[in-house]
Amino acid sequence: MAGWCAATATSIVLASVALLPVLRTSDPADSALAQLPAADESTFPAPLPSVTTTSAPDATPTRKPPPTTTRATSRPPRPTTTTPKPAAKTRTAPPRTTTEDGWTVTTAGDGTRTYVRSFRVEGGQAVIRMTSDGVVSLVTATPADGWQVQKVQDSPGNMAVYFNETNHSFIIHATWFNDRPFAQVSEVGS
Repeated sequence: MAGWCAATATSIVLASVALLPVLRTSDPADSALAQLPAADESTFPAPLPSVTTTSAPDATPTRKPPPTTTRATSRPPRPTTTTPKPAAKTRTAPPRTTTEDGWTVTTAGDGTRTYVRSFRVEGGQAVIRMTSDGVVSLVTATPADGWQVQKVQDSPGNMAVYFNETNHSFIIHATWFNDRPFAQVSEVGS
C-alpha cells in the first residue's frame, strides 16, 4: 500500500513538472480569460467576454483571420474529499467445531449451536441442520434414480424427509427433543 502511494505521488509530481512549460506559455486570447471576474454562485454562469484577434496597423499586411469568439467554461471547484481509512478489523475466534452423536456441531460467538448431519439411505441422501433455538431445516435432499423426495414439516422443530418409490419409502424424521437433536430413519414397504 505504501509503495502504491509513493508511486502515485511520484507520478503526480512528474506530470506537474512536465506540464509547467505548457502552462507558462500564454496565448494573447488567454489574457481575456484572466480578466474575468470571480464567479459566485448567484451569477453562475457568468457572461463571458468575446476575444477578437486583429493585426497592428503598421505591421506588414497579412491575411487577417476572421474574428473568433472563445468561450471558457467555468466550473465550480471540486470539493476535496478524503478517503476514509478502513476500520480496523477485530479478530474474532473462528467458530468452534466438534462432533456429537454423528452431528457436526458449530458454536458461534454468541453461543448458538448449529448441528449438521448427512443421512444416506437407499432412496437418496439428505443433509439436515438444527440450531439450539430448536429450529430444524433441510439443507439438501437428493433422491436416487427412480426415487422422489418429499419434505413434511408441521412445526419449526419437527420435520420428516421421505424418499419414495412405488410401495417403498425411507423416512428420516428429525426433531429437536430434550435440548438436543434427535433423528430416526425408518423404512416402510419393500
